[in-house]
Order: sequence, then structure tokens, then C-alpha cells
Amino acid sequence: QLQLVESGGGLVQAGGSLRLSCTASGRTFSTYHMGWFRQAPGSERAVVGVISRSAGYTYYADSVKGRVTITRDNDKNKVNLEMRSLKPEDTAVYYCEGTSVWSTTSTNYQYWGQGTQVTVSS
Repeated sequence: QLQLVESGGGLVQAGGSLRLSCTASGRTFSTYHMGWFRQAPGSERAVVGVISRSAGYTYYADSVKGRVTITRDNDKNKVNLEMRSLKPEDTAVYYCEGTSVWSTTSTNYQYWGQGTQVTVSS
């Protein structure tokens, strides 16, 4: 059982930066791969990036690679998403999700939070 809470979203101008945070409950956080996903109205939830259990490997979607960094701190039960050079197409609700088996597809994840809204103005 994982309970996840995202924070840090807001309104930002194109070209700006934003840092999102996810805080997890429980002592099993380090056993899960953690992903950041986003969903715009009328669109499917799509991967932004994934970080492995011990932070030894990261995956990024082509659309954000070079502009995004995922980090995690298992001692603090936190996973962060740093976004730079933001574009209007980055506007979406961003979700923190956890899975016991590595995946870059949201439907394979077992836990997720309530989401945090990111709006990038042009």
C-alpha cells in the first residue's frame, strides 16, 4: 500500500522552470519504481519519466528529454521532477505513480496520487 501526494504545480511562463515533488507514505517506498506521468483534458495519460528503485536508472520521454530531471530520496520517501524550458504543450495534470515492475506505461502502475496542475502560458 502506497499513498502518494504531489505538490509544486502552478502557472509559469513559457521558457520558465518548475519543480514538482511527490511524498510517499510507508516503509516500502524504496521497493517501487517511480514514474511521473501527465494528462491533458481529452488526452491519455503519458509518461514523462521513470526512476528505478535505487535511482540507478532513469528513463525520459523523447518529448521532454534534456529538459527534465527525476531524482528520488528513499530516506525521505520523496521523488522530484525538475522541469526546464517549459512549453505550452507541457500544460497538464502531473501524477506521481508507483509500480513493483518496471514500466513506462501508466496502466501498469498500481499507485498514484491526486495530481498537481501545471499550466504554461505563451
